[in-house]
Amino acid sequence: MPHMMQMTVENDSSVSEFILMGLTNQPELQLPLFILFLVNYTATVMGNLSLMNLICLNSNLHTPMYFFLFNLSFIDFCYSMVFTPKMLMSFVLEKNTISFGGCMAQLFFFIFFVNSESYVLTAMAYDRYVAICKPLLYKVVMSPKICCLLVFCSYLMGFASALAHTGCMVRLSFCDANIINHYMCDIFPLLPLSCSSTYVNELMSSVVVGTAIILCCLIILISYALILFNIIHMSSGKAWSKALSTCGSHIITVSLFYGFGLLVYVKPLSDETVAQAKFFSVFYTLLVPMLNPLIYSLRNKDVKFAVKKTWKRITS
Repeated sequence: MPHMMQMTVENDSSVSEFILMGLTNQPELQLPLFILFLVNYTATVMGNLSLMNLICLNSNLHTPMYFFLFNLSFIDFCYSMVFTPKMLMSFVLEKNTISFGGCMAQLFFFIFFVNSESYVLTAMAYDRYVAICKPLLYKVVMSPKICCLLVFCSYLMGFASALAHTGCMVRLSFCDANIINHYMCDIFPLLPLSCSSTYVNELMSSVVVGTAIILCCLIILISYALILFNIIHMSSGKAWSKALSTCGSHIITVSLFYGFGLLVYVKPLSDETVAQAKFFSVFYTLLVPMLNPLIYSLRNKDVKFAVKKTWKRITS
């Protein structure tokens, strides 16, 4: 019975495990990169956990904006745990292997969290639009029920994308080639290893990734176009600066997330582009989750006030 279950997971593929090549095969870079990414991972985990705790412990941060920010930090925290420990192992192990089932699980959770993050960022753009353009209706439009629904839909869309991509990947056959030119199981490094047709997978990637990018970017761009139009018609300089400061952090996060995301995924498939995608995905998967807590904390008066308040509570 366990043997039958194993065969079902492996989907008639003769490959039972994959070898992850990691970021680089140059021996002199292994230790410096291990230290660099270990520091990055520690900063990502600590930064996102701190921001989540800060939002939970301070009642002045119990607003829709910080509810979305809590979910963004939660996604970044989980997302970094999906592949970073395995990536760190690739720097210290001579042969870094991952089972077929483990690879599919990593692919599923990676796609789930990446897609969920893109929809949460979209919900945050809508939240900023309502806060600046419809301030009198803000509490009605962004009620706790609506906020929970937006976050639930973000996770649901992420889950549907992950299920579609992983389902298409599991139905492929992997015969002999089992060396993944990457530090994680992602769609594009896996497809060239298959000995069956990958047409459906490539079509699925184009449709799902294209729909997510077009839909999210369209909502974000419309939200910010309306915010900009509203800001231009504001008479006082104070209102100008307040509106811009509440949107600044989100604009930086969105630019980094979609900028590097587009560099990784919106390209034709070839060995050269897989190598380029591996390089750009370092920024996309490791830099953005680490920077998000910093971006939202450094220029934010509410967060600074919450830090001081929490620190006083701890020290007293």
